[in-house]
This record gives sequence, structure tokens and C-alpha cells, in this order.
Amino acid sequence: MNMKKWVANLCVAMSLLGGAQLAHAGDDFTLGRTILLGKSDHAAKIPLVVCRRTDAIQVKAEKGLFLQKVKVNFRNGESKTIQFQRWLKEDKKTDWRKFSYKRCVKSLEVYGKAKDRESTAGVRVYGRD
Repeated sequence: MNMKKWVANLCVAMSLLGGAQLAHAGDDFTLGRTILLGKSDHAAKIPLVVCRRTDAIQVKAEKGLFLQKVKVNFRNGESKTIQFQRWLKEDKKTDWRKFSYKRCVKSLEVYGKAKDRESTAGVRVYGRD
């Protein structure tokens, strides 16, 4: 009876591990989240605790906003500013903006304004493997 339980537990564990690898391959991941104000001209900064390797970014608006640009700071001290200059409606995403190769992102600075001057708008920045 112990052998049956052991084999059953082993099968469950192997299926969970195998499913996790398949789900992780080629997935998008969240680099960070922040809030944009309606009145502010300052960047909303997203520091990353550990650097994340990605070859592209995508921005999602959790509420209507005007997205100006995103400055991506890399581990080697370089940075890249990606211009968007567009209105994003609630739950809409930008297209993927690629880097030349996989780079280690250390922090992000998001520039933009909430749709209403008196409100805030959530922003989520994604990377991909």
C-alpha cells in the first residue's frame, strides 16, 4: 500500500513539474506596475529588485491614459527611451517594442498622464522570454 501511494505522489509531482515548464516557456511576465497621475509631468519609476532578462516590452493601461514614453535602464548602465505618444483605453496594450537582443532590465521610468486630470491610471509593463 505504501508503494502505491509513493508511485501516485511521484506521478502527481512529475506532472506538476512538467506542466510548470511548459507554461513558463515563451510566456510574458510582469516587469512592474505603477500609477500615473493626471497632473504630474514626472516619471513614475519602477525599480526592479533583481534584473530581468527580456528582449521586448509591452505596456498595458489598467485605466484610460496618455502614454508618452518609457525609459528602460539596463544593468550595464545604458538606457533606451521608447516613444509611444498615444492614448490607451482601459485594458488595452501597446505592441511589443523589441530590443536588439535580450537585455537585463534594472528599472523603468514611465511617462504619461491619466485621462482625467483629477484621477490616476494604473500601468503594467510586461517583458517576454
